[in-house]
Amino acid sequence: MSATTTPSSSISFFSSSIFLSSSRHHHHSANLLCKTTHKRPPQFALTSTTSTKALIRSELATIPILSFEGTQVGSTTLNLKSAPLDTARSVVHRGLTTDLRNRRRGTASTLTRSEVRGGGVKPYPQKKTGRARRGSQRTPLRPGGGVVFGPKPKDWSVKINKKEKRLAISTAISSAVENTIVVENFEDKFEKPKTKEFIALMRRWGLDPKEKSVFLMTEVSDNVRLSSRNIGTLKMLTPRTLNLFDILDSEKLVFTSGAVEFLNERYGFDYNDEDDEEEEELAEEVGEEGLEGEEKSDD
Repeated sequence: MSATTTPSSSISFFSSSIFLSSSRHHHHSANLLCKTTHKRPPQFALTSTTSTKALIRSELATIPILSFEGTQVGSTTLNLKSAPLDTARSVVHRGLTTDLRNRRRGTASTLTRSEVRGGGVKPYPQKKTGRARRGSQRTPLRPGGGVVFGPKPKDWSVKINKKEKRLAISTAISSAVENTIVVENFEDKFEKPKTKEFIALMRRWGLDPKEKSVFLMTEVSDNVRLSSRNIGTLKMLTPRTLNLFDILDSEKLVFTSGAVEFLNERYGFDYNDEDDEEEEELAEEVGEEGLEGEEKSDD
């Protein structure tokens, strides 16, 4: 018997610029963050445009790029799709609950009184004992007996459309632009694994190792992975492992230049949904060819 558990950490929603109604609230929350943390205000420009197609907005943010030493060496733009303000919360909530439900294994199982071993013989006569009538020792009223209405294996997974899931991720990232840092690619900067050097690198970028942070990199080298794995508040993600829960559960997002290009290409406002259809058709063709090959080999 195995029990199913879900992550117990709280979701921060970044003080949630995603749920505010105007760009004025974006700057107000940023100034409030600076007053409480005594840090310089973030140097970025955020603009919003609306498309007539499904009323999806485009969040365009200009973010400075930091070098390995912590100095600004340029700037980049993050242009992502974002759900309208009146539906942003529901889109993100649906994407999050879907991810959490699909993580559940659903393998918890208990035995009913008909499945428990033993108990085939009546423990004592029906009458003339002065005791209650009992037909089996495996009754739910006895220790070691069956379980009434206990859990059984169940499929908790639910379906979500690919476009809706992609919109939830891009909306969450757009809401966190005030807490986002873009850095140069540093995969080859670590000659050997060293956690102390990685913590010093985080401090040069203005990151607190005690705060939850998520790094999104196109490729994670072995030295970078080994240098960061002992930092409990840090998570290293790649395009393959990018998920909504880690985005919402973090306080800082760190993107490399390559990761920004990937986000603009995959979750950007100009992303062509026909690419997904072509990939699905290609996968189906490959699957059909594989089945034909198996049939020929059987013949």
